[in-house]
Amino acid sequence: MDDTYYEFGTPADRWDRAQLFFESKEYATAARILGGLVQEAPDLVAPRLLLARAYYHSARLVKAEAELRRVLERDPVEEYARLMLGRTLERQGRDADAATHLRMSHAMTGALGPESAEQRHGE
Repeated sequence: MDDTYYEFGTPADRWDRAQLFFESKEYATAARILGGLVQEAPDLVAPRLLLARAYYHSARLVKAEAELRRVLERDPVEEYARLMLGRTLERQGRDADAATHLRMSHAMTGALGPESAEQRHGE
């Protein structure tokens, strides 16, 4: 696809397009669109979280980890980012590192537990 296709439209248009690609399991394409949105608005959490999820689902775990850590730098109590970081570290075989983040996620959600956080975000 042509680069201009990804740059076409307003940020809202591109956000919608990225979500459609993500929902269609076209994670690499979604990540490409989201990367531009994140560069334009680096403080917004939603595009960065969806970018991390796209990286996670396309097995680009180092990139997913980096995005999740950026979210947590800005918002240390973002419980879904905490959960995703734990899951990402688990997939990398870093169970000890993962356990810390998973425990924190569980503590943040209280009685709901990490599974409920996954359900809220469509995992």
